Amino acid sequence: MGLLDKIKNRLYSDYSMPSRLDEYEKILQELISNGYEHITLRDYTYSLTNNSLIGKYFINRHDIDTDTKTARDFFEIEKKLGVKASYYFRLSTIDIELMREIEDYGSEASYHFEEIAQFAKDNHIKSRQEILNKLDDIKKIFKKNFLKLEKELDYKLKTVVAHGDFVNRKLKITSNELLKDQKLREELGIICEGYDKKITDSIDIYVADKAYPIYYHPKPIFKYIGNKNIIYMLTHTRQWQVNRVENTKDNIKRCIEGIRW
Repeated sequence: MGLLDKIKNRLYSDYSMPSRLDEYEKILQELISNGYEHITLRDYTYSLTNNSLIGKYFINRHDIDTDTKTARDFFEIEKKLGVKASYYFRLSTIDIELMREIEDYGSEASYHFEEIAQFAKDNHIKSRQEILNKLDDIKKIFKKNFLKLEKELDYKLKTVVAHGDFVNRKLKITSNELLKDQKLREELGIICEGYDKKITDSIDIYVADKAYPIYYHPKPIFKYIGNKNIIYMLTHTRQWQVNRVENTKDNIKRCIEGIRW
């Protein structure tokens, strides 16, 4: 795909694409019809640890990188159908009221962390080794952010998910580097990170949404419903409904960060 096509597809995806929320609801209905239990990542981890997984499961994970309005739209659809999901919010998308509503309903709302990339941007670090040398400092920042969010929410966060930033790709280091520290996990009571090997090894298929015109990777989720027992799906609000204001703000922010870094 040429550069011009990529630009055209991005503009369509960010500003013109019709809402796909009806398709999202159809996915959930299809899973319900096929007997899948919709389970949060937190509850799935507990069941996996206790060796009590029996039947078909759908782990529904939303990474809220932008656009909390569409996050609420996801939530309303799930409430309508009586199913659960896990939501992970960045510091830039934290919505305390919505997160509490999600938890009160019985779903999960937790932290989408990105301290490594943010530290690199804040300090203009472009060396992987330099970041590794600063991991202890970054862990302190992560701990501070995690505990502050818990205090604001007034409930315990049990699972977290790493955010992937352009800086992570440039430095060839994932946010997960922080949670290789088991002592840190135990200190904060974190039982699972969304990409933990114990999770990925236990599922039958992992499906992630993608921007137009791909939509799904590796294949549309409908191909797996009824054929796989444990399905883990990742969605991002941006891929399902256009929010022109939020998309514009995010695009501008990304450009500024790239220039400043």
